[in-house]
Amino acid sequence: MNVRINPSILSADFVNFQSEFSTIGNADAIHVDVMDGHFVPNLTFGLPMVKRMLEIAELPLDVHLMIENADELAVAYADAGAKSVSFHQEASNSPVSLARRIRSSGAQASIAIKPGTAVDFILDNLSEFDMVLIMTVEPGFGGQRFMEDMLAKVRVARAEINRSGLTTSIQVDGGIDDETIVQAAQAGANCFVAGNAIFGKSDRGRQIDLLRDLAQKFSSH
Repeated sequence: MNVRINPSILSADFVNFQSEFSTIGNADAIHVDVMDGHFVPNLTFGLPMVKRMLEIAELPLDVHLMIENADELAVAYADAGAKSVSFHQEASNSPVSLARRIRSSGAQASIAIKPGTAVDFILDNLSEFDMVLIMTVEPGFGGQRFMEDMLAKVRVARAEINRSGLTTSIQVDGGIDDETIVQAAQAGANCFVAGNAIFGKSDRGRQIDLLRDLAQKFSSH
């Protein structure tokens, strides 16, 4: 399974997205955190801004919805053209149905869980999701410390994916840097969201290559 590096624009300059996008051209996708100020305390941007990003971005968008009412709102991001739409299990009454609707709109469907949410439901329904997003920080703000104990969820999910012969990806988001990406790759993750670790560097392309090389070297799958 290919290793993917998706820089989080939560750490980018919100006023200069087109310029910022040009500095991460060797990434696999652009990770876009949509926050509504309710599901998480922070507020970023919504569908109109994402649509504008789709017009200027050369890379696909990996949209992470940290919003309430995911069942009503998530499909619109798939309809807009996002390559992948992640919604939180905690914000959906019918995660499997929602994933199917997202897929029907042409996007990959991903289910995300907060640190306090067990991975059990996902394990029982892995075939319904293209990707599982395991948060390694509490969602809502960038720059937080990596929660190493979340790697247990990654290991369990990877074991079940392999046992079932599925191609479901495992994404980790939160506190990913040169050191923690090694731990996450060893646990079985293959898609990595990094914010400060990329946008905080002067040569972002070189940093993306470094993170990808580290993840590939230490990958356990």
